[in-house]
Amino acid sequence: MRESAAERHDRLLALVRERGTARVSELAERLGVSPVTARRDVEALAGRGLLDRVHGQVSWPARRDAPGGGRPGEGPVIGLLAPSATYYFAEVVRGAHEAAARAGARLVLRVSDYRPEEDRARTEGLLAAGAEGVLVAPGWRGPEDRLAYGDWLAGLPVPTVLLERRAEPGSPLDGLDRVVSDHGHGVLLALRHLLALGRATPLLVARRDSPTALAVRAGYAGALAALGLTEPRPVIDSVPAEEDPEGFERAVRALYEAVRSGPASAALVHNDVDAIEITRRLAELGVRVPGDLALIAYDDEVAALAETPLTAVAPPKRQVGRHAAELLLERLAEGAAGETGEAEARRHLSLLPRLRVRASCGAPGSVPGTP
Repeated sequence: MRESAAERHDRLLALVRERGTARVSELAERLGVSPVTARRDVEALAGRGLLDRVHGQVSWPARRDAPGGGRPGEGPVIGLLAPSATYYFAEVVRGAHEAAARAGARLVLRVSDYRPEEDRARTEGLLAAGAEGVLVAPGWRGPEDRLAYGDWLAGLPVPTVLLERRAEPGSPLDGLDRVVSDHGHGVLLALRHLLALGRATPLLVARRDSPTALAVRAGYAGALAALGLTEPRPVIDSVPAEEDPEGFERAVRALYEAVRSGPASAALVHNDVDAIEITRRLAELGVRVPGDLALIAYDDEVAALAETPLTAVAPPKRQVGRHAAELLLERLAEGAAGETGEAEARRHLSLLPRLRVRASCGAPGSVPGTP
């Protein structure tokens, strides 16, 4: 895959930060680019105040390593690594940006595109760009990624807050500050609501391709236990319709058969997009939502826009970003003040999702399109 200019700039900044001073010709050689490209990159970064340039050499600005670094007159610079800047994480990023702006800080964003093997390099790029602390939502898709690409986070030289990711108890990451949505609570809200409507024990239709999906699956087992229920049928594995049409159709058919054979009259579906597509396909097969099947989506990104507006569990995404940024800024303020004595205890903050009732669960008084 061809390296982007932003990725090359990150590598260039990291080299200069490591060496303190470097010649442009040396940087070109280390980066594997032409001298013209290296010179152009240096000019661009110097123009943004990220490097000092004098007589064919560049150096790391001394002011960037001072307490409260960044450009003169500016507040602290904080970095945010997210696996995506769209769908779920768009609101997380927005919340962090709003909190940073209110505090007079500058937020710098890097996106990993769910490539956990690149998380470390991208985070180092944030540090090279002047970030004095970082919010990190690693691009993990499952536990194996967390084990293979996780422990380095605990060794970062700046304050770090883990974002929408949980660590293995007792692992180095478990000692970091973190802010997460309590997806187990969100699943419990959905199941309680469907049961209160007189529906049979709800089925779960969910993916396996993200920490949120896995947390929803774990939350389903926990909610059944808390409610004294047994699993009516195994969890139905869902996949994106556009990526795996056959796998998606298998999931729809499994839910269809469960409804038609009798044991299923309610379902929780992760995520919104899958829930919308499943509802449409079920209608083609003669299963009506909410008449035959009360359905709740998980995420509430686009659930209200479905033809039958979907009741949905809404994780507090924007608040997660806001609280995480505020916590990070608090840690930076503690460091800038040079506080001595006992350090503030690390925090694991869990925020509770809400249930937004719409037409798809058949609840009395539910209003189509209610946000």
